[in-house]
Amino acid sequence: MSNYFPDVSRICYAGPDSRDPLAFKWYDPEATVEGKPMREHLRFACSYWHTMRNLLADPFGAGTAQMPWDDGSDTLENAERRAEVFFEFLTKINIDFYCFHDRDIAPEAHSIEETNANLDHMVRVLGAKQQSSGKRLLWGTACLFGHPRYVHGAASAPNVDVFAHAASQVRRAIDATHQLGGEGYVFWGGREGYDTLLNTDMSRELDHVACFLRMAVEYKKRIGFQGAFYLEPKPKEPTAHQYDYDAATCLNFLREHDLLDEFSLNIETNHATLAGHSMEHELEVAAAAGALGSIDANMGDAHLGWDTDHFPTDLYMTTAIMRVVLRMGGFVTGGLNFDAKRRRGSFEPVDLFHSHIAGMDACARGLRVAAAIRADGRIDDLLAERYASWDSALGRKIANGECTLEELEQHASTSGEPTLKSGREELLRSILNNIRPEG
Repeated sequence: MSNYFPDVSRICYAGPDSRDPLAFKWYDPEATVEGKPMREHLRFACSYWHTMRNLLADPFGAGTAQMPWDDGSDTLENAERRAEVFFEFLTKINIDFYCFHDRDIAPEAHSIEETNANLDHMVRVLGAKQQSSGKRLLWGTACLFGHPRYVHGAASAPNVDVFAHAASQVRRAIDATHQLGGEGYVFWGGREGYDTLLNTDMSRELDHVACFLRMAVEYKKRIGFQGAFYLEPKPKEPTAHQYDYDAATCLNFLREHDLLDEFSLNIETNHATLAGHSMEHELEVAAAAGALGSIDANMGDAHLGWDTDHFPTDLYMTTAIMRVVLRMGGFVTGGLNFDAKRRRGSFEPVDLFHSHIAGMDACARGLRVAAAIRADGRIDDLLAERYASWDSALGRKIANGECTLEELEQHASTSGEPTLKSGREELLRSILNNIRPEG
């Protein structure tokens, strides 16, 4: 194994009392929670783009990241070196999965043929790294937003030649994901939206996006790719309005175009915030439709109204997330991908470890608390009590579609004014605050 992080050993679990900044306090990969090891519950993944390609620039300043292994060139030699560093990092941070955009791992060249050759080369490099390390690809995707050709969108572009370029790129990205044994593939709109309706035929663009996705589904089946397809919601940035606004919008789009059986959702916390929702809300919407596939684990800053991609360190949020995941029975092909970057002031290589440890421990502690909430039972009991009337004969009759408006009017006239009960919100929050995780 390479040694680009000579001062960092493999990160291990040391327990909540540890003061070692390079040790896990809550994430014990083999510790059992609800009968399953934590590593299988959480299925952590590392994002290639933020870890290996993010220079920590912002709109007001150049990048600050210290990456002594990267010479800044778009050569295959530099791409190979990044892969070597990345897999050393995965091994030392004890993360089992990773995710990539095609252009993260392989440079785009001056022709489609040369670009594809670069991607094929790096797929072989990554495949060898996976084989020797045991690391796995959680999902892949295509970067359909960085190149100037996508200034007006990709699948939703008003220019059919741009659409064709995007289709070619997605085909090759699916191939790469398939060849690397990826468990899923993500479609994120990027620039699939508009800045003004004055120059936008929304209906036509949405039809084109649906056509694009149908072609991808057909191609997936033709090549025998068994991984899941995910659609990722985001309300804005870089466009003023994006077509994949939030979970409900995506689900409605998939139902309208008869694609719901082919896709589930990859939900990102910071995108939920930009849509004016909590992450818990977005997960509940997706889970209620049986369409919660995977999670991009990050968070935003309440004081900054843009996509800041902080590492997830809010324990209430991680607890809420893991309650939903546990309730739906856990991930199948998805997991918790750290679509998160260090802060611009955290620019030293060791900060890659500090940031991931912070996120992994927060998610692990959230998992432990979520399991403790379920074992305690009081919150679930209060919820069941609140809806108890729907378990009556009348409630079941309504739910089964066996009741008429006339019957309900008769019931209302004989039952009198309903007796209402408190929602017990403060009691529920108090119980939540006092749950102690095991371990």
